[in-house]
Amino acid sequence: MSKKLNSLYGIYDALIKILVPILDGLILVTGVVGQTLVITILTGRRRKESQPPHGTDTLLLALSAADLLLLLCLPFHTSAITLGFWPFGSFLCKAISFLGVACSATSVFTLAALAVTRYLTVVHPTWTFRSRVHRRIKLTVALLWIPAAALAAPQFAIRTVTASSSTYCFAFLSDFSQLVYSIALFLFGFALPLGIIVLMYAKIYCFLRHARLLGNAPHLERYQSQVTHTSALLVVVFTLLWLPSYTIMFSFIGGTITSSPVYNIIVILARLLASSVAVVNPVLYGFMSKKFRRDLLELGRERWAWPKLTKHCNCTT
Repeated sequence: MSKKLNSLYGIYDALIKILVPILDGLILVTGVVGQTLVITILTGRRRKESQPPHGTDTLLLALSAADLLLLLCLPFHTSAITLGFWPFGSFLCKAISFLGVACSATSVFTLAALAVTRYLTVVHPTWTFRSRVHRRIKLTVALLWIPAAALAAPQFAIRTVTASSSTYCFAFLSDFSQLVYSIALFLFGFALPLGIIVLMYAKIYCFLRHARLLGNAPHLERYQSQVTHTSALLVVVFTLLWLPSYTIMFSFIGGTITSSPVYNIIVILARLLASSVAVVNPVLYGFMSKKFRRDLLELGRERWAWPKLTKHCNCTT
């Protein structure tokens, strides 16, 4: 029995050391490419249009910035998992943990702010224009980092490096303290933003349905169907990517879960899902937009046409 168990652990270690760097590398490359495209297109759109940037564009830029910072944490975790110990010292243990929680929280808060902005734009467009909501989005983006940093601040106090047979970066808390902190992260970093997202998109759906039934805007039927499908997809993906990590987090409290290869694989999968947020967000909030896809095609044509023009030009200075 012990030989089979040792063999199972050996297979698990080999798979982890091979698969984790490959999967994390794919997430890192695709995430950086996707976020860079979003930032390039949105900043290019600002230069082309003479009017002030739309509030949604500003929030998408903030989302991309938070997700890019989150991707910066990925190589540190990949190295620690592959090597089997934390090689970066105590300060980076605390700093990377802080940055990971702060960027994750900011990303989630920005998604909730996007839902609120879309609700105001669709349901209350006149009030939104009069109150100049879009001009206040920059302030909102800055303020979102305050609660995110507050949620992440305990990482500097609770994270520590311990050395036994190997060196680890982990949370050194009592069960009660860890329970309190985990509940705070779950409520403010998952449940509350998810509730806001669901509520805002539900209100948009009800507004469009009511307007269509009144006959005020028959063309809204197609738009209502699109909003319904998109909203459902956003909620499902948000829950799928974030909920497993919180489930694993609570399972650690009290030490009720014993370490095993199968459970460790589940932990790795939950971490990969949370890391893939930086890949999925550009697709859901950027590439699904017709305007964004049009701008992407224009960008491709410009970049593709430039080498051809310079190649065939025989002009001299």
